[in-house]
Amino acid sequence: MRRALRAFSTVLIVAGVLLIADAGVTLVWQEPVSALMASMQQSRLSDELERIEERAPTPVQRRVLAKLDSDRRRVAFLARLARRDARDGEPFGRIEIPEIGVDAVVVQGTNADDLRKGPGHYPETTFPGLRGTVAIAGHRTTYGAPFRDVDQLTGGEEIVVEMPYARFVYRVEKQQIVTPDAIWVTRDVGYERLVLSACHPKYSAAERIIVFARLDSVQERGAAVQGAARD
Repeated sequence: MRRALRAFSTVLIVAGVLLIADAGVTLVWQEPVSALMASMQQSRLSDELERIEERAPTPVQRRVLAKLDSDRRRVAFLARLARRDARDGEPFGRIEIPEIGVDAVVVQGTNADDLRKGPGHYPETTFPGLRGTVAIAGHRTTYGAPFRDVDQLTGGEEIVVEMPYARFVYRVEKQQIVTPDAIWVTRDVGYERLVLSACHPKYSAAERIIVFARLDSVQERGAAVQGAARD
């Protein structure tokens, strides 16, 4: 009986140590189980995004692109096609924030399943290359915690959104703490901008931290470059 009690006590002690270790890892970095799941999803999404980027424009698209006389018009044409074909849970593009070490595939959609895969694009907002506000949400403590350190973005930092058709560089203007129902943050403001949204503070959904960034430059890539080439 005593041996059984000692064994049970040992199990409880080990379990307690593991729980404390798990809590410590979560506090210092992120929740490890969901982080592993998100990493697997990101690997799959990265492969899918690469295949999308390798697609050549169709003959019809190539003819249209060849007639457009500026890079912004070609980018806008392809952005409209991407918006038309977007499906929830599928790759949207890639976001890179060098200042805080973010490099992640963004998915279309922001429901719970979408955000378990990575940052998600709000479907009701526009696509990069079109007028208006592009909004992207992400977790701060679970599922890879892509937006864990967005509170460090206060002004001037570079945010890159790489779409299959162009590379968009934004510069952070400011950050703001708002209530969860502050949908005004995604409204159009007369210029092209990016909005990042995440729960605030960490481990709480009481508020949202919003990072506002203004478009700084656009560089064609993929189908836009191929379509611009004259036969």
